[in-house]
Amino acid sequence: MKASHHEKITQHQLANGLQIVYERSESPVVYCGYVVKAGTCNEESADTGMAHFLEHISFKGTSHRKAFQINRYIDAVGGDLNAYTTKQDTVYTISILKDHFARAVELLTDIVFFSTYPQREIDREVEVICDEIESYQDTPAELIFDDFERLLFNGHAMGRDILGTPERLREYTTADAMRFAEKFYCPDNCVFFVLGNIDFPLLVKRLERLTQPVLRRCSGKTGEIGKVSDEMALFREHHLKKGTHQSHVVAGSYLQDEHTVKRSAAMLLSNLLGGPAMSSRFNQLLREKAGLVYSVDSYLTRYRDILVWSVYFGCDTHDVPRCLQIIRREIRRMAAAPLSDVQLRAAKRQLIGQMALSLEQREGYAVSLGRSMAHYGKIRDIDEEMQAINALTATDVQHAAQSFFDESRLLTLIYD
Repeated sequence: MKASHHEKITQHQLANGLQIVYERSESPVVYCGYVVKAGTCNEESADTGMAHFLEHISFKGTSHRKAFQINRYIDAVGGDLNAYTTKQDTVYTISILKDHFARAVELLTDIVFFSTYPQREIDREVEVICDEIESYQDTPAELIFDDFERLLFNGHAMGRDILGTPERLREYTTADAMRFAEKFYCPDNCVFFVLGNIDFPLLVKRLERLTQPVLRRCSGKTGEIGKVSDEMALFREHHLKKGTHQSHVVAGSYLQDEHTVKRSAAMLLSNLLGGPAMSSRFNQLLREKAGLVYSVDSYLTRYRDILVWSVYFGCDTHDVPRCLQIIRREIRRMAAAPLSDVQLRAAKRQLIGQMALSLEQREGYAVSLGRSMAHYGKIRDIDEEMQAINALTATDVQHAAQSFFDESRLLTLIYD
């Protein structure tokens, strides 16, 4: 075992390749789970929606438990079992009192490595997923981001819909699920993360015993996302007819390699423009001064080797051109001139304060430990991130703006 740069964090790797990340916390609640490096971008074109599909049916029976036993095992002690799928991974989590931590480790390992994906359960659950897809179609403020990335990453796996299509999902069988699991649901393609007050050496021994029967090794495509064509990253405006009461709009761009711009500068820039604070520039310009929108938000999404920046707002259809004009004018200003010393200090102070508050969201922080190790091979160090933000210069931020806000690379999607 080796101690991390952070004295509270311990890492270990089992002989079968499973990585374990533990951060000590004095809370009586333990947050733990598996990050499986199997997301939408790992699917073959014929397996659309498979990663999310597997997330659902992993709860429907294992070699040791039936579906109802899985649900009751954690419910019985007041714990919370959950899972979700992203473009890059599938995450299984449990929040539970530390007295019942062994139960969480056992169940999570059973679900991830010993699920049997029975056909009768697939036939039932696939309709639940199709209902989820239909529900998502009725939520334009969320759906538009999938359509935006489909256009942004035209023809690339990153542009695929996480949920898949009802037609393909209804064709999946136990054999299809097993095939995907054999490729990706392998100890050497997973990270087990824990935030809590537990006996770490005992956890290592327990995971060694529980995963010892799993002999398979990852054989699927993992690692870097790969080159994304710039063909669709040219400035253009797309309209999709949705018949919604108001128009929904997303505009943004991506950088293929996050090392071409400091991530900390991009974080500060996105937060300054459209972060959660009411004083964000877009909120002040579009809502407070012009009264055009209820909310406007800027996002920076970090994938393994891609940074995506986007801004979202909803407004009356006839106000879309004016809103876009204001947004484009403001991002031109950010690219054209550096922030003043006063503006830069205020932006740093605000972002660091928000990061500190985010640490109190314990489950999300625990997951970030696992995902950081899974995709970057190191633990996310909040202190280092804050130091990097404090070290930013106005020129760093301006360069980030020039990289992201090159209008030849800006894509705009509008739901009419």
